[in-house]
Amino acid sequence: MDARTQNCDSTVSTSPSCDDFLASRLPHRIRIIGGRHRGRVIRVPAVGYLRPTPDRVRETLFNWLGQDLSGRRTLDLFSGTGALSLEALSRGAALAVAVDRNPALVRALQATAAVLGADGLEAHVADAEVFLARERRAFDVVFLDPPFDTDPWSWLLPRAMLLMSAHGFIYAEAPRELAPPRDAVTWRHARAGQVHYHLLRNDASLAAATG
Repeated sequence: MDARTQNCDSTVSTSPSCDDFLASRLPHRIRIIGGRHRGRVIRVPAVGYLRPTPDRVRETLFNWLGQDLSGRRTLDLFSGTGALSLEALSRGAALAVAVDRNPALVRALQATAAVLGADGLEAHVADAEVFLARERRAFDVVFLDPPFDTDPWSWLLPRAMLLMSAHGFIYAEAPRELAPPRDAVTWRHARAGQVHYHLLRNDASLAAATG
């Protein structure tokens, strides 16, 4: 996820601060924790603001989702390292759409997917809000992990729900507990340190599943 990429967008000239910011000294190492690529270690540029979803949180999240995502379609609007998209593909997702404003991170994710043979990745260099405005496909899981120094939830959750399939989920990671938007319920919530993570469902789909 990115806290400063608004200043490092591919559509504008790169400033000296962005050059320093995107410089890769010691790359981040992220381990895929489940599925057919379990145990594979991936490297991403050492962008200082990255806050990858911790292993134990990813493990809990995919336990909530049932581990097997065969045939599912996912969308990660603040993909950063791309770990959530790679975990989804490792578990059989048919399509994982990853969006990030940092071109270096998107290129690294595409390269990693190619090495793994993860053909279902679709990666975009784009602003999340702009991407949401033009996207029309439905997704079974929408991952939302925006920068912690922003507060986009009042518009982000309702718009993300418009792209959620009838029995889909929204995963949201934030520095505080979030209230679900209208017509949604918090199906799961947990906290790891300062990170609150949630799994939201459509109210009607949850009622049908438990009725």
